[in-house]
Amino acid sequence: MAILPRTDAHPASFTRLPVLLGALLFLSTRAAWAQPAPTPLEDNRTITLGYIDIAYELGGIIDPSLLPGGSSSARPNWFTFAPHASQAGGKGMYGTALARHFLAAARLQSSLSLTNALDRLGLDGVPRQRLQELSLQLIAQGLTVDAATALSVMTTSLNIEVLADPRTLLTTAARMGALYWSAPRSSPLDKTEVVVITLERTLHEGNLAIFNDIGGSARLYLDWRRDASGPITPERVLTEFTLVDAFAAEARQAYDFAVAHAEDTPRATRMDLLFPGMHWKSLLVAAFAVYEEARLAPTPARRDALIAMGTNFVAWREQRDQAQPVFTPTGSPTDEVSRAGVLQMLTPLLMTDFGTVRWTYADYANSQPDRDGNPLTPRPCEYSWADFWDRWNGILFAFDAAYARPTELWVMPEPLMDPLG
Repeated sequence: MAILPRTDAHPASFTRLPVLLGALLFLSTRAAWAQPAPTPLEDNRTITLGYIDIAYELGGIIDPSLLPGGSSSARPNWFTFAPHASQAGGKGMYGTALARHFLAAARLQSSLSLTNALDRLGLDGVPRQRLQELSLQLIAQGLTVDAATALSVMTTSLNIEVLADPRTLLTTAARMGALYWSAPRSSPLDKTEVVVITLERTLHEGNLAIFNDIGGSARLYLDWRRDASGPITPERVLTEFTLVDAFAAEARQAYDFAVAHAEDTPRATRMDLLFPGMHWKSLLVAAFAVYEEARLAPTPARRDALIAMGTNFVAWREQRDQAQPVFTPTGSPTDEVSRAGVLQMLTPLLMTDFGTVRWTYADYANSQPDRDGNPLTPRPCEYSWADFWDRWNGILFAFDAAYARPTELWVMPEPLMDPLG
């Protein structure tokens, strides 16, 4: 039977959000319970649904005309992007789930040939062609058929079209092969599993870290706002709402800058230079105040400029303080390969569907100057998602593309189901 992604429809429901967020508080302790801990894809499903609810609740504050399940012409805020980004991470975890499933089958019975291995996956058309080409390159490096196929299948939910460029194919295969040979263990399937697990853990831990921090902060803010009496103003946010470790003076500094410079061209993006030493929690408080300012803006243009500033504040916190320690941890686990190496290998294939607006890292990289001046090096292979600045500038590129088509981001993703359960 073909192993293909499965999704199901979901209603927009604000009432389920506290339950979803509450469940995540137990993610690190569920193993102690009688029932099995959720799989990475099950966590991802909970997170994506949670972000969808926050997106509509916060979006409805900024634009009161927005109804659950509807769309808004206001510029999307960070939480409108979040469900789509979570879904993209889920697709990466879906690829690792398929690889693990394939490895389990290969342990019971080895594939007779590459054709046999691809048949077992149920692949056809372009995906089969691209995975076959990638697998052949890995086999040429000494990998077994099953090891090569399992590593290749991790890319099925990504932008595999970039592998049509022979330069990208060869570079990706070389990096993937190097990761395989660097993996601890001795048997081919065990070494392969180490690479697969490294990617799965990286995506899963990043997904959890960002949602528990930023999603949790948003829930605290929305609950505070709901329980507060009287009109909510940016000033009230700055003086009455707080987060653990946030500093009111810092939040006000960031807010004042956003109000004064929201319409600057280019938009400010270097928070490290603007606010040296500022605690990241202060930026989140400032962002909520800026979103309230956007709600009160006299014109749509002013509103949208403020939204973009608030979104940059949240995105900086997300990428600098939550994602980066996961992607490049201090003291990598001994049962993994390099997380930075895995992310660099996949960078040319990265993509996210923001509703109907597709962003690919290749589009971003190809819009930039050639870094090494060598025509034999494809530009997407000159970057790494593990590098903060490569990631940050690619994300800003995605924001700008989405800002031109704001209503399309409200086509929310259907959270993935775990193919193994």
